[in-house]
Amino acid sequence: QLQLVESGGGLVQPGGSLRLSCTGSGFRLDSYAMGWFRQAPGKEREAVSCISRRGSTSNYVDSVKGRFTISRDNDKNTVYLQMNDLKPADTANYYCAADWRLFSSCSVSEGQYEFWGQGTQVIVSS
Repeated sequence: QLQLVESGGGLVQPGGSLRLSCTGSGFRLDSYAMGWFRQAPGKEREAVSCISRRGSTSNYVDSVKGRFTISRDNDKNTVYLQMNDLKPADTANYYCAADWRLFSSCSVSEGQYEFWGQGTQVIVSS
């Protein structure tokens, strides 16, 4: 069974940092471009970042540029999202997703992704 499992969420104060992880179970993530998305309470899910299969290409939405960094360790079958200088507006459930169609690039379009994790909650509050 193919599964994506997110971890690393939690409660953090504004200005703090968290690192989210997304691990593949039952399949190799190095065959997929990966994306991070988030959904805040009462809002639609939105893109955060994406990374190509080998990690050579990454993209970020403007609201997280300079604060978040996406990376991957294909040997560990894991994708990361390092989040620094967190703001209350970053509060959301964060989801990772896998896309098998793109090879050397990645997309921040939700419809591009075929497999999704269950999410991990991030709360930024003092």
